Amino acid sequence: MAPTPRLTAADFDQELLILFDAYVHGDIDRRGFLDRAAKFAVGGLTAAGLLAALSPDFAIAQVVPQGDPRITTERIEFDSPSGYGKVKAYLAKPANASGKLPAVLVVHENRGLNPHIEDIARRLAVDGYLALAPDALTPLGGYPGDEDKARALFAQLDQAKTRQDFIAAAGALKARPEGNGRMGVVGFCYGGGMAHILSTQLPDLAAAVPFYGNHPPAEDAAKVKAPLLIHFAGVDERINAAWPAYEAALKTAGVRYTAHQYAGTQHGFNNDTTPRFDAAAAKLAWDRTLAFFAQTLKA
Repeated sequence: MAPTPRLTAADFDQELLILFDAYVHGDIDRRGFLDRAAKFAVGGLTAAGLLAALSPDFAIAQVVPQGDPRITTERIEFDSPSGYGKVKAYLAKPANASGKLPAVLVVHENRGLNPHIEDIARRLAVDGYLALAPDALTPLGGYPGDEDKARALFAQLDQAKTRQDFIAAAGALKARPEGNGRMGVVGFCYGGGMAHILSTQLPDLAAAVPFYGNHPPAEDAAKVKAPLLIHFAGVDERINAAWPAYEAALKTAGVRYTAHQYAGTQHGFNNDTTPRFDAAAAKLAWDRTLAFFAQTLKA
């Protein structure tokens, strides 16, 4: 029997996709989504069924499985004295590395360290990087295994402390003996915003790659010392509206940056666990990311 084809953004009304984005980012609650999605529930579908169809399916998307012999992984904990005290993280690296490794900090979306982000860390390890993926939900018990519960927990975090946790994560990663002293950061959605923040907070950061993340205040652009590679979805007004002002500030500050917008794609297009995934755009963005890290971290 032929496998059921994966749903894509084209299978959903754009208004529904915008509604789902608002739900994912806490602008409306589950009931609000279901009530407003009801008008799209036709042909035997329910609003709850639409929500399930749009939500992540981690099993279909794993690229580098747990236990892949090319890499080793472990769970670690690091100190964050200015944040929540202790933070747990997932560390992945090549199994048979010769010499010191370039390092990449991987920052998750607004659901904590879920299986998709662990897979991103493993993908980087396969490509020769020491990859650390912290779990910002550590102080609330860690990623709970349920995306809705994770999103609700995430809203309870003190973001000032969480920012300090990621700054501490960068310090912990850079201090690892396997590292070559050069470190980059890649982040997605919330993590894209955190990658931007870290680029303003870490003068020794060697590279930052935000995927569709919120921008810092324009006045912070002058603090950015690392080259930036910035990925935008084409259909993502919530993020894209703030870009012109921040781009102007980056230009004024003389920051090295490259920005790409992927036409027709939705916010979250790189996340291959949901229908918003765009395979062609995600491959191009990831290839560009790996080339950028090779240039900035391996050189």
